[in-house]
Amino acid sequence: MIESLHALGSKGLAGRIAIFAAPTDLATEALGRLVGQYGNATLDDARVVVALGGDGLMLETQHRLLGRNLPVYGMNCGSVGFLMNDFGDTSLPDRLALAQATTLHPLRMRAHVGMGDPVEALAINEVSLLRETRQAAKIRILVDGKKRLDELICDGVLVATPAGSTAYNLSAHGPIVPLGANLLPLTPISAFRPRRWRGALLPAEARVVFEVLEHDKRPVAAVADYTEVRDVRQVEVWEDRTVALTMLFDPDHGLSERIIAEQFTV
Repeated sequence: MIESLHALGSKGLAGRIAIFAAPTDLATEALGRLVGQYGNATLDDARVVVALGGDGLMLETQHRLLGRNLPVYGMNCGSVGFLMNDFGDTSLPDRLALAQATTLHPLRMRAHVGMGDPVEALAINEVSLLRETRQAAKIRILVDGKKRLDELICDGVLVATPAGSTAYNLSAHGPIVPLGANLLPLTPISAFRPRRWRGALLPAEARVVFEVLEHDKRPVAAVADYTEVRDVRQVEVWEDRTVALTMLFDPDHGLSERIIAEQFTV
């Protein structure tokens, strides 16, 4: 898909750009300016999608486009914008034609709740388990069928993608993972026991299973980006390489570079 953008060039992208915007004054004003200059193609006609907002809108847009194989170029009209490029309303087709692609594979969550059917969802940032009440959660962790931690007493625990390693994972003191490392951070959230356990780095092909202990007394919710499942008993998490998401970045503003730079931010 990115090769076709380069082949089309800036002139060939005329009428092929779909634009989404967050429901904020800044993003709405930017939408009006861009649509006035470049139009707003339907998804069926588009070759690329421009997302105006913050990182939340980028995630929302990627979920909305699942199965369409359209690259997304974000421009920051929000608060964080780690996954976004700088906003500018000039030379947009040129920027798109020169953009570099980053391919991401999301995590797939399969959450089991009692006797009902499991709930599946995709996560571009992370899958997190979170306690629902004042009592700490008790969670057993298995990796590739082998028990690795018999009982984690905590507020929660998460598995992040490399792209998501700078989000909630970093706030929970998890490691930042470069995109090409083929690693997934597994990070506890406010661990009480074992107190000194700081998490683990797992190979990208690992399959993680969380078993919720004392689930009636200590209920736990599982969250995959926008999907929340409450009162889970068991949650499976793995990288779904059958799904590929493409984000576009300016040549001097790539995601890999930002992940490296974030590790030197003081």
